[in-house]
Amino acid sequence: MDKLTGYRELIRKILTDYIALDQRHPDPEVDSYLIADEQTDDYIWMNLGWKAGERISGSTIHVRIRNGKIRIEEDWTEEGIATELLAAGVPHEDIVLAFQPPEMRQYTEFAAA
Repeated sequence: MDKLTGYRELIRKILTDYIALDQRHPDPEVDSYLIADEQTDDYIWMNLGWKAGERISGSTIHVRIRNGKIRIEEDWTEEGIATELLAAGVPHEDIVLAFQPPEMRQYTEFAAA
């Protein structure tokens, strides 16, 4: 299996597991689901619904694969998907914390771009 295919499968598995964990205590007014577009390599854990008269619409995690690297665009989880990716064997240099400003990424343990 090539690296790109492996990354796609890993991201889908991690996000599917996160959503399954979230659904242990489901909110009947808010749906959580995975949007996975392998043509553009975008993967989003999305929440959508209504709660106490307020619209709920947003992503908990948004990950993209670009130029052979996993770019974490958004991550509102406690531990962070980067931790899961590292535990699964993805090297630091293949993970970009894209939610960080470009000039600050050099100070992280991950790839700058």
